[in-house]
Amino acid sequence: MKVLELKIPPIIIMALIGVIMWFVATLVPQLVLVIPGQVILAAIAGFTSIALILAGAIAFRLAGTTVNPMQPSNTSSIVTRGIYKISRNPMYAGFLLLLLSWALLLSNIVSFAGLPVFVWYMNRFQIIPEEQALIAKFGSEYIAYAKNVRRWL
Repeated sequence: MKVLELKIPPIIIMALIGVIMWFVATLVPQLVLVIPGQVILAAIAGFTSIALILAGAIAFRLAGTTVNPMQPSNTSSIVTRGIYKISRNPMYAGFLLLLLSWALLLSNIVSFAGLPVFVWYMNRFQIIPEEQALIAKFGSEYIAYAKNVRRWL
């Protein structure tokens, strides 16, 4: 399955899973959940997701390194400041929260299955290959960072 590693931009994966979540929700409308405060919860998750994505992208820009997740070998430095003190992948965590927001709005139990699928795909085909490239480029510096900061949150 190496053919999928670093091949599909994470934002496309998020969008595809979002469409699949909507599609399965329409297939099984009888599995609707009643979620008190659903719109408020979805808004909180949505705004938090945007904050994480922007914080990650801005930190990369300020560090002068690439935000292109398809070519981690082009990274010029390991970003460890700001949001990267808390998460090694805040933009991916933001995408996950955006999908959570969508699942809350869809209010269908089957739609929530898209969340672990997104995490699995990102870990297997994006994050692990990125980490391997960063270890190859930065060695012990990246390994030390990875030991101290969680992959997601």
